[in-house]
Amino acid sequence: MFSIIQAAGWPIWPLIACSIVALALIIERFLSLKSAKIVPPRLLDEALAVSRVSVPTPDVVKQLEQNSALGEVLASGFRALNSDPRCTESDLRANMESTGRAVAHRLERYLNALATIASAAPLLGLLGTVIGMIEIFGSQAPAAGSAVGGNPAQLAHGISVALYNTAFGLIVAIPALIFWRYFRGRVDEYLLTLELASERFARHLVQLRRA
Repeated sequence: MFSIIQAAGWPIWPLIACSIVALALIIERFLSLKSAKIVPPRLLDEALAVSRVSVPTPDVVKQLEQNSALGEVLASGFRALNSDPRCTESDLRANMESTGRAVAHRLERYLNALATIASAAPLLGLLGTVIGMIEIFGSQAPAAGSAVGGNPAQLAHGISVALYNTAFGLIVAIPALIFWRYFRGRVDEYLLTLELASERFARHLVQLRRA
């Protein structure tokens, strides 16, 4: 492996850095976007059950907030009623929507960085290819005082720089693009689930407030 890096020349080092960052982002997103941390399957039903008669105590609300992203959104509705039992429906929904936007921003964290790596890696590979081509043409220039040009060793090095960087750029970009699309779809699915759950919960809280 080290011999390949040596053969590829210095342009491959930015690609190696991109690959390390991309791998770290992919692992972090896999750990952060687990369903149990975002939308536990029975949490909404439990929140509806516990507030069937009245708004839960602040301790219960705090536990709900720390449970997951969905719990954070639902807890914001409880907290709005606890702070002002006569708050309007629009204020209640605005409070939950504000929390939902903060949660959405957290779910989308690092996705732009992963997309940037997927877009930049082929360009970095192309840069290495251009540098390799420059070395190839430089190796064909006649030496001073000689009518015969060409340096086979430098020619081979230029070819290796060009090909290795092109290949490594694609090796980094393709998985980064695949995982970016996968995480993007997963986040969109979570956001839809959060939106539907918060809408149902907001209607429940409005009825609870009127009771």
